[in-house]
Amino acid sequence: MIFLMDLQMMLLDVIYFILRNSVRILLRPRTKPVDGELVLITGSGGGLGRLFAQEFTRHGADVVLWDVNSSSNEQTAQLVREMGGKAYAYTVDVTKREDVYRNAELVRRDLGRDVTILVNNAGVVAGERMLDCPDELIERTMKVNCHALFWMIAQNHGHIVTIASVLGLFSTACVEDYCASKFAAVGFHESLAHELLAEDVEGVKTTLVCPYIVETGMFQGCKIRDEVEVLLPPLKPQYCVEQAMNAILIDQPLVCIPRLTYLPFLARALFPWESNVVVYRFMGSDKCMYPFIDTMKKQALNGGIKVE
Repeated sequence: MIFLMDLQMMLLDVIYFILRNSVRILLRPRTKPVDGELVLITGSGGGLGRLFAQEFTRHGADVVLWDVNSSSNEQTAQLVREMGGKAYAYTVDVTKREDVYRNAELVRRDLGRDVTILVNNAGVVAGERMLDCPDELIERTMKVNCHALFWMIAQNHGHIVTIASVLGLFSTACVEDYCASKFAAVGFHESLAHELLAEDVEGVKTTLVCPYIVETGMFQGCKIRDEVEVLLPPLKPQYCVEQAMNAILIDQPLVCIPRLTYLPFLARALFPWESNVVVYRFMGSDKCMYPFIDTMKKQALNGGIKVE
């Protein structure tokens, strides 16, 4: 009897949340204020990290900037200060847990308070075919994109944001290291979100951000079929960050940017593997990374690693 009652309540809850989220698509829910919050952003030296710092500053938050490149990170801090915001820059290698722990304690000591919003944004890609990719580049991708998340947990109040990728929901060829790390990041984030709910930690919200290819230069040269690219062009960085911020401010658990990328995510679960392969080939997605790999080979003398 208890099982049947629980089943009935579960089905009612499922219907309620489906209807509620359907309404939210049409009627934007109320946003929460973040003014006065302390936001820690990893990978803040450029790309999306820098834009997130500026966006949170526009909303009145103070930002803590973590990046392995001290020069570019300080440039981000200067941009924030020019906007009238407060920025605190730290040189941190998120692949080294001792560095993370030490700087986390340093932030608490310097600022006298805890971080309340955490944006796990740092990310890299090797840009080489699997059989050509040195072990150290694969390890670096996994450490930055996935392992670092385990050392970046917030306290019992605030918001945890993980910047993953649509390539953490479905995959393509020649970026095995990146896809593996982003699938891991998605799994980590979702498991953490479940744990917070199971433990009734209502004060901490989570948002998983899965953007399509963003024009930060990280996947320079990536190309799908011209006719399809009209409908699914690379994202402008500012648009991507604005959409992510919209999701954060309404406590949205998952956002795929653009909305069109929800379709291959669903297709992967619902359709046979061969059906998805046929669609990939039609769209040019099966070999979309080939031009990117060629571009990275040409840039090999300059390092071969692009950072988000």
